[in-house]
Amino acid sequence: MSGVRAARTAAAAVIPAELLLVLCLASGMRIPPWAAVAAETAVLCALVLEVWVLRGLYAAERTRGAARGPALREAVRAVVPVQVRRLLVHELRAGASLALWIARRRHGVGAGELAAPYTGPQTAMMYGFVFVSVIETVALSVLIPWPAVHRVVLVIDVYGVLLMLALHAACVTRPHVVSADGSLRIRYGALFDLRVPADAIASIRVDRRYPDGRLVRLGEDGVLDLIVGSQTTVTVELGRPLPFARPLGARGEASGLRFHADDPAAVVAAVRAGREAATAR
Repeated sequence: MSGVRAARTAAAAVIPAELLLVLCLASGMRIPPWAAVAAETAVLCALVLEVWVLRGLYAAERTRGAARGPALREAVRAVVPVQVRRLLVHELRAGASLALWIARRRHGVGAGELAAPYTGPQTAMMYGFVFVSVIETVALSVLIPWPAVHRVVLVIDVYGVLLMLALHAACVTRPHVVSADGSLRIRYGALFDLRVPADAIASIRVDRRYPDGRLVRLGEDGVLDLIVGSQTTVTVELGRPLPFARPLGARGEASGLRFHADDPAAVVAAVRAGREAATAR
């Protein structure tokens, strides 16, 4: 059991570093190279430890007669905290978004639905980060004289560049969605996903604001802000509170919503038109 405790402790220790890295990239903050290297090194070390412990737990479950699937699920639940599982799922989905981005496809947008992009305020910034990171990778390859250290740093740097591209690709391929009945799906890449039924929307309007704070922020008034590039452009007043999940799984309840859309007028018009059509039917 000491191995399990060590694995869970290691996983819990790297959560703040990994989440900070992802959310700082999402909010437009410049990450020092040493901080990115330290965070990703900690994540890789924790993953190695968890794989080693998982292997032992899986073998023990199989010895007790469990099938492969249940044995693996039980081992994962025992070792990996839910927060870490959500982070890993996020990175897997973000990685898959790179393929969707290359194929020019979008996730979760059906026929007759409006896809509402929200990446406008962050696109140039993200490409700038990628460019600077590539330059830093090349510079470090020249400055570091030790081959072993150079290979480790190169892998981490390349992973960091791919992480930034994957984060942006997830945002591009997972836009907000307005359904034909006027319901909303508000997203930020693979980190945040909230469905708002049409009958929960009391009103919606274009409302440009420049709030301070992190990506997902719940105010004292119960209004949930989903901030992109330090701004929101649409305000939704709700007829009833809606539950939501934060990026790491913590639950909350919002009495109102504010989020960014590159074309807020189109989103507002589509929601109103869908609700009016549904009422007429």
